[in-house]
Amino acid sequence: MSSPSQIAQTARDRFGFESLRPGQLEAITSVLDSHDTLVVQPTGSGKSAIYQIAGLLIEGSTVIVSPLIALQKDQVDAIEDQAGSGSAAALNSTRTVAEMRADLARVREGKIDYSFLAPEQLRKPETIEHLRQSNVSLFVVDEAHCISEWGHDFRPDYMRLSSVIEALGHPTVLALTATATPRVRAEIVRRLHMRQPRIFVRGSDRPNIFFRVDRFKTEDEKREALAHRVRWADKPGIIYTGTRKAAEQIMHALADERVNALFYHGGLKRQGRQLIQDRFMAGDAEVMVATNAFGMGIDKPDIRFVYHQSVPDSLDSYYQEIGRAGRDGSPADAVLFYRPEDIGAQSFKAGEGNIPIELIQRAVNRIAEDERPIDTGSLAGELHISHRRLWSVIQRLQDAGAIETLPSGEVQAAASGHSPDRAHAAARAQEEQRAARRERLDQMRDYAESTGCRREILLQYLGDDYRGPCGRCDNCQARGAVSRPAGNLSGAP
Repeated sequence: MSSPSQIAQTARDRFGFESLRPGQLEAITSVLDSHDTLVVQPTGSGKSAIYQIAGLLIEGSTVIVSPLIALQKDQVDAIEDQAGSGSAAALNSTRTVAEMRADLARVREGKIDYSFLAPEQLRKPETIEHLRQSNVSLFVVDEAHCISEWGHDFRPDYMRLSSVIEALGHPTVLALTATATPRVRAEIVRRLHMRQPRIFVRGSDRPNIFFRVDRFKTEDEKREALAHRVRWADKPGIIYTGTRKAAEQIMHALADERVNALFYHGGLKRQGRQLIQDRFMAGDAEVMVATNAFGMGIDKPDIRFVYHQSVPDSLDSYYQEIGRAGRDGSPADAVLFYRPEDIGAQSFKAGEGNIPIELIQRAVNRIAEDERPIDTGSLAGELHISHRRLWSVIQRLQDAGAIETLPSGEVQAAASGHSPDRAHAAARAQEEQRAARRERLDQMRDYAESTGCRREILLQYLGDDYRGPCGRCDNCQARGAVSRPAGNLSGAP
């Protein structure tokens, strides 16, 4: 085991860190003690330094699962700038087959200390086999909230990570995320099969962000007020909306107000989305109007406002999105433009994801009748559903103990149980999730309609023992509460 002084010396000599930030030493020590570890800390607080430093102080290699290629590239560049060229590699779809095989060989030979992979790369048996032979001692799951279907950025490929971890002999697991409620933390621990984990959570308060809710009677009234507010607001800023159509309409409405805006949603081609994002990040536009497809990996420190034209599906999503404001520590605004009818619209949209028990029954029967594992792509085709919808079915069946997911991403029936029982257990699990969705929308309504301190509502939801008044929300100011100093805090949810 390395001492605190050895950890500090490694941080200084290899990465140029004059001192460790709050929370880093405890998390690094936990990992070096071979404890599975979950770290919940704001963006900008130095979570990546935890695995960078720990990876140099343990025998074997470090694997980092990261969902975005751009994030992988940034991390590889940062490590190689400090630890030396060739010490890190990104194994993703931008590499040719020959380059991937050469890098995997270097990993297997112990020539690469840090291997960054997108979760879909772990579907490939060849990748798993190379990692098996590379003495992986630390398995890092970045953006760990993506494993939760009920969090704000569910990624189906994250669901197979537990089987990958077991296939590698369960190396020490380090899960990292910027925000996670106690419920999501528990789900991360359960789905990654973390063993007696140590959990480190640092405060999520962003005192430089002012919270506000504006209420409207009609959608037209709301949209007009939004355009007017944006015109006179300090910029740059982000507007989140619930539909692709609304994103485009609002962008055109802002153009009429002489606001230079762009729109962004999942219906655009990948190359087009990247170009739009790059323009906004470079300052070529004042405002981004987007669905929740815009967000992960966005670290533009000078965003002065985040406005929500529609109600998010949960306080998790809301806090994650408003956390993109004011990362430079200067004052910023988070405003929800609200109509009570918005909750009903969001409830209807959430209900569209319900899975009929007949589909669950068909899936479990098909899996049970085959003695060999089944490829999920083939299964989705046989059932005539999307791959994402299939993974929702698989998650229900896993929760019911009906099936198992292999490191390859294939699925097979669990050793015991009858198909009808499995399907009904999965249906019960779905009903529990539906109830949880309704509860989250009720919490979103309570926030929007509350006359209490909004910061207190948000932070207590995240598990923080915060007590208002904050003086930095519309309700506290209406009651004449004294504003607390905003400070100059960097980092965001």
